[in-house]
Amino acid sequence: MKVPVSGAVRTAQERLNLIDVAETGWYTSGKYTAQFERGLREFIGVRHAIFCNSGSSANLLAVMALTAQEHGERRLMAGDEVITVAAGFPTTINPIIQAGAIPVFVDVTIPEYNTTVEMLDRALSFKTKAVILAHTLGRPYDVKAVKAWCEANRLWLIEDCCDALGSEVDGRKVGSFGDISTLSFFPAHNITTGEGGAVLTDNGLLAKIIHSYRDWGRDCWCQPGADNTCGRRFDFPYDHKYSYSRIGYNLKATEMQAAIGVAQLAELPAWNLRRVRNFGLLEEGLRKWGAFFILPHYTDGMIPFGFPILPKCGRRDLVDFLERAGIVTRPLFAGNIIKHKSMEGVNWRKVGDLHNSDMVYDRAFWIGCWHGLTDDHMQYVVDKFREYVIDEL
Repeated sequence: MKVPVSGAVRTAQERLNLIDVAETGWYTSGKYTAQFERGLREFIGVRHAIFCNSGSSANLLAVMALTAQEHGERRLMAGDEVITVAAGFPTTINPIIQAGAIPVFVDVTIPEYNTTVEMLDRALSFKTKAVILAHTLGRPYDVKAVKAWCEANRLWLIEDCCDALGSEVDGRKVGSFGDISTLSFFPAHNITTGEGGAVLTDNGLLAKIIHSYRDWGRDCWCQPGADNTCGRRFDFPYDHKYSYSRIGYNLKATEMQAAIGVAQLAELPAWNLRRVRNFGLLEEGLRKWGAFFILPHYTDGMIPFGFPILPKCGRRDLVDFLERAGIVTRPLFAGNIIKHKSMEGVNWRKVGDLHNSDMVYDRAFWIGCWHGLTDDHMQYVVDKFREYVIDEL
């Protein structure tokens, strides 16, 4: 049996939506983009959702939005510091560097693979301007406490929710706590648009800035195909539709991607329930082997992205065994990002010895519990773990 670590489930409705787009011949942002953004706003509970071409771009837009002059003394500038975890994904970290800021790395707890307010507090300096943290593998960190700490210290909070679409804290969706939050719709995630991402915020000024950076840095907020939404296009020194106030990008997604997203979003609640069930089957089935592995635990509100495992010895033999059995594995992102070649010559700071991040780098991995897997897949995984442990004994 093959047990993919992640994947996409396709629906009949997305095919119909794609045909509709093809028949209209309008391939850039249109009615499906508007519908998808509205659906994301309503699902998460925020005022603004800006669809873009990837989750990585979403993180770039989120960080760049903090560099805008409109923020005054809170503006993120070159040499300022942004706190994040070392055991993270590069595209959470890279935008900090690309903005000229300094990433400050804190450790994670195990088996949560998130950080704490206490660790953030030790990282705080007079240069700190923001915090960007991911809800690792769909497990929410204590975002209420982190948000309160950020507010007390006048810091921006960016929630990276790329693994956590649908996860909740006290009945409130993650992505609704931070100043800005981000999503990814790569095929590995809870829903997919092939490639794609979104930036979410309740702040109207931030939404305007994010739109501008996404759309070449222009001043105008007209949608593609619209010429004079504000009614004042020619009242400015230069045609407002072609006036540029920022050094921006073109990070827009297509109408075809949005058409897929609309269909996928309708299935999300059922798919998330399947993820929860699969995680529970793995947790229950592998619990008896806790002497060999540090295993995760389910918490209320969590929508699992994957099932992380930390062998108490090395991981290579176990990973090789699982891969031969068709059970696909992945390391827990970068493990400890400062050990990677990409960080050579980069100005960064760490807090403490990052002991747990080193353990993640050396030993941790995760397996799939995504919504395309069944009870039979989960039982097969449990049986293979039993076989491995018996062989080891």
